[in-house]
Amino acid sequence: MALESDYLASSLRVRRAERVTRDFMEPDHLNPANLPPGTRIGPWCLLEQCGRGANGVVYQAQRVDGTPGVVALKLALHPGDARFLREAELLRRLRHPAVPRLLDHGDWQPREGVSYAWLVMEWVEGPSLYAWAQAWRPSSRQVLRLLAQLARALEATHAAGGLHRDVKGDNIRVRSTDAQPFLLDFGSGHHLGAATLTLHPFPPGTPPYRSPEAWRFFLRARKPPAVAYAPGPADDLFALGVTAYRLVTEKYPPSAHPMDDDAWLWRPEELAHWTARVCNPRCIPELSALVARLLSPLPEARGSAREVAEALEQAARNAGREADVPLLTGEEPRPAGLFPLPQRVTVRPPPRVARWPRLAAAGLAGALALSAGGLLRVSRSEEPAAAHLVEEEESRDGGTVALGDSVLTAPVEPERAPSVWSSIAVNLPSKPIPGQRRPDARGRCPGKVQVVINGGCWTKLPVDLKDCADWGGFEYRGACYQPVMTPPRPATSGPAAPDDSP
Repeated sequence: MALESDYLASSLRVRRAERVTRDFMEPDHLNPANLPPGTRIGPWCLLEQCGRGANGVVYQAQRVDGTPGVVALKLALHPGDARFLREAELLRRLRHPAVPRLLDHGDWQPREGVSYAWLVMEWVEGPSLYAWAQAWRPSSRQVLRLLAQLARALEATHAAGGLHRDVKGDNIRVRSTDAQPFLLDFGSGHHLGAATLTLHPFPPGTPPYRSPEAWRFFLRARKPPAVAYAPGPADDLFALGVTAYRLVTEKYPPSAHPMDDDAWLWRPEELAHWTARVCNPRCIPELSALVARLLSPLPEARGSAREVAEALEQAARNAGREADVPLLTGEEPRPAGLFPLPQRVTVRPPPRVARWPRLAAAGLAGALALSAGGLLRVSRSEEPAAAHLVEEEESRDGGTVALGDSVLTAPVEPERAPSVWSSIAVNLPSKPIPGQRRPDARGRCPGKVQVVINGGCWTKLPVDLKDCADWGGFEYRGACYQPVMTPPRPATSGPAAPDDSP
């Protein structure tokens, strides 16, 4: 087991070193990550770069012959990336108004013997789903209709023999002109007949959106499973449920990992205490019930994408006037801190009991882990050898695999003002920075999502590496981390707060 973990860690380090070396060694006119405007790729001319992920980069482009219209050209960062061929095949099978159309694809050969795959898709002008909700403050009826269209997009995907495998708000864009949602980023997708491209226990995806059955598969193993988990349509629907819950409440559902303190909230008698309507009374009962259906720990209880879409459409038609009240007022309290992260639902716990036997008896031993940082929290005695390494690499690719279509919108965000840490927000320091929280005597950091790195406590930020410096973060192993600072001591003459530093 230790050999497997060491081999995986070594492989990840080699892959990262190869990526960094290639980016620095290639001249700009040959490096797919830094192509200048005017570069020709097939019949397309690049206009400007719009975003970059772990495996590809997105450019705005137009036809070389001057045909009007702007498209999104997605270019692989690594030669021979088979994800692009698989994504092109899946998109070629799909014809749905909520899925961007595949217009063209091919290979770019900047020099002999090197080929980078590319895709050209319909350009989507509009914000991401969560940003759209904060700006437009939709009603329950509008959310029902929007979710119905996304469920129809999943219905079309499943009917074509495909799976999306990374449904989440960042992979959904809402067109500014007519509020039409688009399901993006099929780079994590799969379809019948496609080859398996990863040896991970999980396929590419984002941990907070994983289904309970996926966690059951992984947590039952005492070592990395020989066969990877095979997701199904129910996994896509559960991820849609997490997306809908966060859209309505601006929070993630509670963590149901059997070793987490929030696992008790998934007992059958506790589910009604954290529904969407409980967390946001402006949510109508019909919408809340359908979100709860999508979040059911039982895959069969979610139904098919078609059944979900029909239920959403019917609820939107039959709902009363209360369904037209905006779900958000713009005055909701926001998480505190320099870099606020989406919160989880919190409910006052009952008196402490021996939870693990009760959970096992209730059949919740493999319930999902839905934490804001997406960390896999398994006790060290239960943890498969390479779990952290697998989860870290997977989480990094989850939102950006095959370029992360979340950047398929118009212009790049306005440049943020530099933060106080911008000058050192490249590589994570080799030792704690002044004022940073240190691990306790057992080598652990407090909190649910804090990790120990180089002697200090850190939390992972859910931002792309290209934005890490702007948010005051530090790059570490392909992800962006924020230091956890020790609370200041009181300024009074009373007893001082305990210092967590050793």
